[in-house]
Amino acid sequence: MKRTVIDTHNISKVYNPETIPVYAVNDVHLHLTEGEFTALVGPSGSGKTTLLNMIGGLDRPDTGRILINGVDITRLSKGELIDFRLHNIGFVFQSFNLIPVLTARENAEFILLLQGIRKKEREERIKQLFREIGLEEKMNERPARLSGGQQQRVAVARALASKPDFILADEPTANLDSVSASHLLDLMATLNREEKMTFLFSTHDQRVIERARRVITLVDGRIVSDTDAVPTDEVHQVI
Repeated sequence: MKRTVIDTHNISKVYNPETIPVYAVNDVHLHLTEGEFTALVGPSGSGKTTLLNMIGGLDRPDTGRILINGVDITRLSKGELIDFRLHNIGFVFQSFNLIPVLTARENAEFILLLQGIRKKEREERIKQLFREIGLEEKMNERPARLSGGQQQRVAVARALASKPDFILADEPTANLDSVSASHLLDLMATLNREEKMTFLFSTHDQRVIERARRVITLVDGRIVSDTDAVPTDEVHQVI
């Protein structure tokens, strides 16, 4: 039986509760197990990013509980939550969020510094990651000297550096051309398949949806469908 990684219980996020309540997320229950490759889809304003942020501990639900690896993160203090995120969750953001004054290597290594990982282990882990993302020769470049696709791959390396149990990716291909997006999705699919890493994407991108093994649709903050899917690359293999 696969291990439960994410388990939300009737979580809601409401704005203007004392006047005209607006539910960004409304009574959502979501269960993800180890090794899933899931796309969270829906129109703009449907609550995808809000849900992702609550699961990642960047925002708190107004009601309900969120269990990550069995830990109820809604009960953690602010300091405990920061420490939990640091050691358990990897984030990939649409806008990359790289630190401009740091090199690509330093950006990816930053989280390991926060974790107190020793220098030798940091260097070995980061070098291996940059080999995997195909940017070993760009390690010492600053973000401004990298293309959008290269910056996003650095952001993925940063998310993977701490060896998290799962990756939350908010519109990770939105700013990428088709070639860069394809390379990034190939990398994530490989990590999912070979390392059993769990991925949850918030996306409008059909390229991501076609790769997903499960597609969850949100409308007005509620889950309206939750279906298993056969990724396009697997369909091609069968044919």
